[in-house]
This record gives sequence, C-alpha cells and structure tokens, in this order.
Amino acid sequence: MEVKIGGTTLSLVIGDITQADTEAIVNAANPSLMGGGGVDGAIHSKGGPSILQECKKIRETLYPDGLPTGEAVITSGGNLKAKYVIHTVGPICDGFMTEKEKQLLSNAYRNSLTLAKIHNIKSISFPSISTGAYRCDKKEASKVALQTVIDFIKENPNWFKEIRFVLFTEDIYHVYKQSLEEILNVSD
Repeated sequence: MEVKIGGTTLSLVIGDITQADTEAIVNAANPSLMGGGGVDGAIHSKGGPSILQECKKIRETLYPDGLPTGEAVITSGGNLKAKYVIHTVGPICDGFMTEKEKQLLSNAYRNSLTLAKIHNIKSISFPSISTGAYRCDKKEASKVALQTVIDFIKENPNWFKEIRFVLFTEDIYHVYKQSLEEILNVSD
C-alpha cells in the first residue's frame, strides 16, 4: 500500500528490512546496542562488524548505561544496502499499551525521523517497533507508529521522499494497512 502525503510517499511493504534500499533503515534495538534477536540480530548479522564497533563507541561515549527507551542513535549501514542504521529502543509491553508506553513508542519513531532529518536523509524504512519480543499490541502499536510518522510528515512537508514500513509477515502488514486506512479514512 502506498499513499502520498504532501511530497512524501508513505508505503507499507512485506519484506526483510535488511534488504531495504532506502538511505536509512531503523533498527528496533535493545538498550545495550550490542545486537540481539529479531530485527536487531538480523541487522547486526547482515550489516557486519562495523555496526557493532560503532555501537560500542556510542555506548562508551554517549550512553554508558544503555540507550534509553524512545531515544535514537545513528551508525553506518556496514554491508547493508542502506547507508545508515538508526537504532532506537521501543517500550516493552504486556500486551495492550499504557499511555506511557504509547508515548515512548511515539518518541522512538519521532526521534528516529528527527535524526534522519539532521543527517539529511530523504528515505527511511521502519520495522514494526516493539511488536515482536517486546510484546506490544500490534494494532495499538501500528496506530501510534503511523500517526507519529504522518504528524512528522505534516510538520516537515516535502522533507522526506519516502518513509517505508517494511513488515516481516503478511499478518503484520494487514494490521498496518487497516490502521493506515482508518487514520486516513481511505481504502485502496
């Protein structure tokens, strides 16, 4: 699914974010920034050791206690197609999301987009942050994610060429598609 908001194309695709050809991809990282499972592990594995080395430097210099939930940092893309990886930490949930968890998730998307803008990045791909091992409700998380991105686009018209959600399964794709249709009050 693809919609145009101002000069930005917002798209939903099923796929592997490590294969995304946008300038940046977003890593649903854990606070240690040392890799892990799911998206995080795949990005570190396919991106190669340079990403981990940059993450170690970030931990040593900026975040010795780990990256706080909702914050974002940037590294090179290593061996990935993307030139950059933006690492952000989403909230850990127990199913349905509290208002605090929704705000932290929104911060993760907003801070990732802000960092992309600072680095003059015009195209970026996101996974579905916090809906895997971090167990946030997929429907609620998709609405937070999409609304945050749409609001950012409206506040920064014509900045991004493309913001893409690369969703790993058909199931999560359909959740995001339904949420996007509800938010925009459209269907394709």
